[in-house]
Amino acid sequence: MRLFSTTARAAFGSLALSVILCSSVAAQVVAPPKELLKPEQAEFADTVKTWRYGGFNAVNFTQTTLSNWAGGGESAIAVNGLISYYLRYHKGPVAWDTNLDAGYGLIKQGDAPMRKNEDKVELNSKYGRLAFGKFYYAGLFNFRTQFAPGYDFSGDATPPPLISRGLAPAYLTLAAGLDFRPNQYFTAFFSPLTGRFTFVTDQTLADQGAFGVTKGEFDAAGVRTKKGENIRSEFGAIITGRFQKDLSKNVNLLTRATLFNNYTNSEKSKRGNVDVNFDALLTLKVSKYLASSLFVALVYDDDVDVPQYETINNVKTQTGTGPRLQYKQVIGIGVSYKIAR
Repeated sequence: MRLFSTTARAAFGSLALSVILCSSVAAQVVAPPKELLKPEQAEFADTVKTWRYGGFNAVNFTQTTLSNWAGGGESAIAVNGLISYYLRYHKGPVAWDTNLDAGYGLIKQGDAPMRKNEDKVELNSKYGRLAFGKFYYAGLFNFRTQFAPGYDFSGDATPPPLISRGLAPAYLTLAAGLDFRPNQYFTAFFSPLTGRFTFVTDQTLADQGAFGVTKGEFDAAGVRTKKGENIRSEFGAIITGRFQKDLSKNVNLLTRATLFNNYTNSEKSKRGNVDVNFDALLTLKVSKYLASSLFVALVYDDDVDVPQYETINNVKTQTGTGPRLQYKQVIGIGVSYKIAR
């Protein structure tokens, strides 16, 4: 059952309208006088700055050189760039958080061509108004995509097949629910009213049914008779959590988790499945401009098929596709600059 439009114009129109409305509401918020606030509101008015902003930029390098190395191996060089920024407004009963995270990296190993090993863009914005205690009525906006094309280098095909590109996929989530904010470094948001849209703007990928969209139809001769859909719409529940804090003077931990359940899936057997996104970034400041970092990400999306391989007669052979737990780890040391207010 589809509860949302499946046209790109309607989806992007909703996105634009949501951003405009959120910006308009936030711009017009005027906090009431302190004497009119509830005790818990007055407490926040005394202890929290109205505006906070900050973040960091980092460029990490990794280089390995081998020459006549008896143990074998290949020389390699990699560079990764990362930015993470936040903007927070908190006054009286109103709280509004916006976070931008982006990263891109390249690696060259041996005689192989340069390939990307990191590519992401994610924007989060959450607007809330105090409901009771530490709970806020809140609206959530999340958008994720990537910068550049991605290719499957696991086989012998030349050129390697395209498997992703900018806005293919892209994910848009809009939700309304309750936000729990016990302090300045942790929030947990729950919404039983969540719409999630998956965009695949590359028609070739859409025709293949990539990232869960409905694939195209082809006749016996391989001629396309119906285009694959560019949008997949889902409606369900979401739980998100975010923790960011300086563990010590030079150590910062940022971790986020998102669980999404599509309880209107047209395939009833999949309605109990939960999509998982988790990542953690640990940053250690060595000096004013030098830092090391550890990034870990875990992703499970029941609608994304990942190639599965086995070694048969000493040959790596694809045996099928299906949803699998995706894991990524990046360790780096490089130039970093942090700002905060």
